[in-house]
Amino acid sequence: MDEPALISILNGNSFVVCDLAGDIEPSDQMPTGAFEMDTRFISGWVLTINGERVHALSTEQPQYFESRFFLVPGKPTHYLDAKVSLIRHREIIGSFAERLTVFNHETAPIDLVIRLDVAADFADIFSIKDSNRETCGETEILTDKNELRFNYRRENFSRETVITSSQPAAVDPHGLTYQIRIDPGGSWEAQILVTTVVHPSPQLGLEVSLQDYVRNARADMTSALDRWVRQAPRLVCDSGPLHHAYQRGLVDLAALQYAPVVGGGRRIPAAGLPWFMTTFGRDSILTCLQTVPFLPEMSATTLQILAWSQGGRLDDFRDEEPGKIIHEIRYGESAGFEEQPHTAYYGSADATPLYVILLDEYERWTGDSELVRRLEFEARLALEWIDTYGNIMGDGYIWYQRRNTRNGLENQCWKDSEDSISYRDGRLPGFPRATCEIQGYAYDAKLRGARLVREFWGDPDYADRLEREAAVLKAQFNRDFWLSERGYYALALDRDGGPVDTLSSNIGHLLWSGIVDEDRARAVVDHLVGPELFSGWGVRTLGTRERRYNPVGYHVGTVWPFDNSVIAWGLRRYGFAAEAALVSQGLIDAAPFFDGRLPEAFAGFDRQVTQQPVPYPTACSPQAWSSGTPMLLLRVLLGLEPRGGDLIVDPSLPAELGRIELLDIPGRWGRRDAFGRSTNERCST
Repeated sequence: MDEPALISILNGNSFVVCDLAGDIEPSDQMPTGAFEMDTRFISGWVLTINGERVHALSTEQPQYFESRFFLVPGKPTHYLDAKVSLIRHREIIGSFAERLTVFNHETAPIDLVIRLDVAADFADIFSIKDSNRETCGETEILTDKNELRFNYRRENFSRETVITSSQPAAVDPHGLTYQIRIDPGGSWEAQILVTTVVHPSPQLGLEVSLQDYVRNARADMTSALDRWVRQAPRLVCDSGPLHHAYQRGLVDLAALQYAPVVGGGRRIPAAGLPWFMTTFGRDSILTCLQTVPFLPEMSATTLQILAWSQGGRLDDFRDEEPGKIIHEIRYGESAGFEEQPHTAYYGSADATPLYVILLDEYERWTGDSELVRRLEFEARLALEWIDTYGNIMGDGYIWYQRRNTRNGLENQCWKDSEDSISYRDGRLPGFPRATCEIQGYAYDAKLRGARLVREFWGDPDYADRLEREAAVLKAQFNRDFWLSERGYYALALDRDGGPVDTLSSNIGHLLWSGIVDEDRARAVVDHLVGPELFSGWGVRTLGTRERRYNPVGYHVGTVWPFDNSVIAWGLRRYGFAAEAALVSQGLIDAAPFFDGRLPEAFAGFDRQVTQQPVPYPTACSPQAWSSGTPMLLLRVLLGLEPRGGDLIVDPSLPAELGRIELLDIPGRWGRRDAFGRSTNERCST
């Protein structure tokens, strides 16, 4: 039996996933419910009228934080007119609010029983992902006049869901019942507010002024979104898919902004709905690298928040090390009771060099030397981590091997699923592992760090040392990772220093970092846009001839938009503008099949076979670095680079795009415009 279609609304790390009628019931496709801070506060929310389920005539989402459901009781039919219809208008603005409006289309008064069945299981997001986990606390249900309250407690861990109604209701432990009469041609309306409480608190008195609360909060949200979109450059272009993807990406990045506990009220992009609605160091940094020319303030806050949570000690359970940038922060029950290490987890080997790269890129665009000076201590610690805890084999490479052997992440690169790093024959290498793209990040971080050290921190000797180390690393890397008989770089080195010889998309990241020798770049590019890796929609994560290739495997054959945006950036860096345009155009062509919202990943089937991109079944959407992809593609296509106090524009557009105008690009130069027009130059594959 097929799963029902699901829709979602979100605001920061609060989100609701429901069916097309607005009801919430269990689903095997995606975690359904109302969530906040990694906890499901509403697990059931089903509306009936006179005992009949409601069915959708249409559903719309005017904003990322609201949805409207136009409904009738029972199944609609061609032969009988509906005597009653209703609208559910739902928003997440501070709290989850639903306005229920019922219309009487009869010529006589009508009596109705409106029933809302409610459940709150307080499931941790990890328990939904892992069906073997169960909540261990106890839930108490309290009822009062127009109020239903669920209290969950496990020792000192407490969560609470409070449902309050603006209309009189009979409240029982399983929901709310309204017995109403509506005059001919009239309507009835109730405002239902769900408030989540993370810690015990006094009674909140939520019955008062619910209508004003939602109306005022909605106005604030709408104006904040308008400001967010206005501060970004304005895109004018001939390509409808590109324009739609850009606008959709801007709005989704606004939706994903949330204030973590360690952020002092500042906001950082959550990684993606539904599984990763929290701080992810790697994802946040890469999203910011994609969007610095468009939303530079997001980079500034991300750099500061990640600095505040930087590793300061050795903690095996959390994979924490001094100087290491955090991987993930969780707030749910399993983290609180250390059933998994993610309260503050440091299991990524790439976020730390990427942090230095972002700090430099941010300053190059904005000229914000004050932030660079303020973060000197944290950036130096990150650079030191590369040469100490990252360099666990003592050979100059960054290796990873989890300290937490019970439930830490085995793979601590961006392809962090357990089967993502393999030899061509499918075998998995032992640990530690040194993946190729992380060495490129380390090389880039040392060169960029040298610039920061010399220009802002007044330490020329250290800058010289970093540049020497980068040169040694590049030479060593091109010796140890290059597979001369195959013409590409190994995916990784195994613990014996031997190559993990799989053809993967990771080699595109090497072009971005600049670690590839010039005389080898052409061979790398030919693989990236060749038939084993390039699907027509984008570059696959794994080549089609590799033993573990699977077009619907998470990191072993799917196409990741973020991955492709970085690859396009690398292609452009080495002068392969036509190939960068080819990769960019593939993603732009794919975007309309996802209504402009590029997902986390989609299947790696060949474009000529499927004629349209095939969704990956559990992809996050929206996802931060997929939302940032259209922005980085625009940078690549227009050839945008900061140089001193100027913005360099060097467009190279595929024939399909026509004209692009990107207006009011912010930077140290103030605001600038960039223009580009397609040529007939094409990349042959």
